[in-house]
Amino acid sequence: MKTAKKTAKKTKMTQPKKSATPVKAKAKATTKTAAKPSERPVAKPTSTPGASRIYVGIGGWTFEPWRGVFYPDKLPHAKELSYASERLTSIEVNGTFYRSQTPATFRKWASEVPQGFVFALKGPRFATNRRVLKEAGDSIKWFLNSGVTELGEHLGPLLWQFAPTKKFDAADFGGFLELLPESFDGHKLRHVLEVRHDSFKTPEFTDLLRQFKMPVVFTDHVRYPNIADITGDFVYARLQRGKDTIVTAYPQDDIDAWAGRLQTWATGSAPDDLPLVDANNKAAAKAGPRDVFAYVIHEGKVRAPAGAMALIEKLR
Repeated sequence: MKTAKKTAKKTKMTQPKKSATPVKAKAKATTKTAAKPSERPVAKPTSTPGASRIYVGIGGWTFEPWRGVFYPDKLPHAKELSYASERLTSIEVNGTFYRSQTPATFRKWASEVPQGFVFALKGPRFATNRRVLKEAGDSIKWFLNSGVTELGEHLGPLLWQFAPTKKFDAADFGGFLELLPESFDGHKLRHVLEVRHDSFKTPEFTDLLRQFKMPVVFTDHVRYPNIADITGDFVYARLQRGKDTIVTAYPQDDIDAWAGRLQTWATGSAPDDLPLVDANNKAAAKAGPRDVFAYVIHEGKVRAPAGAMALIEKLR
């Protein structure tokens, strides 16, 4: 199996607009629901002494039950992204999993968010929901050519999510990893993989990811495998155990615990209370400061924004 990574070339793509470097200054963020638009409490990524950053957010920004709970009742729908991006530091976009966007759409999203805010984009299902993964090359190229780099400095990780029925096969999975370029259109790309079958709970899988320096999602899920092994140069967590019966999705004790884990990851260490597939290989957990991306995403999702804002507040 080849382990050398390739750099993809962009075809007929408009150059992305330049974006300012994310600032480190602290700003207040509200944990109240449905704040007035005029308050504009702009959140910023949490910076650590090692210059790494912690981004916290939710999945998407269009969800009708958030009206009157997260969004003010009279807030125009066209203002929802702007409103959410001022209170969170990242959003995971699920729409790119189901359909292609356009360069104009990505440019529009980038124009509506503040400095320091990033989007995580879910890769298309046509690339991951297939029997032979190493045949996904055309789908991956189509996705990259759709205009993702038009987000400029607002482009965050690319999430490749696999079906719960997809089992681990080293050769097939390795072939897929070889298709993911390190850069595209002059932009460094960050790839992360979410696997949802127990067959991936093997050191052979984590060793394969380390060859390509790609992280695996920590799912925080009751059914899917929770793999906390460090296999890349950043960490990505999808916090999926929240409940809408709790105002902040997670109890305060859990909010505190997750804030501590995110800080531990960001400073270059690893939490000692999360499950590892290969507990004997902790060398990668000492690789130094790393960026961390965490998203409060659970089935009901009504309280997800409040949970994310509670985490942001705790990290200050």
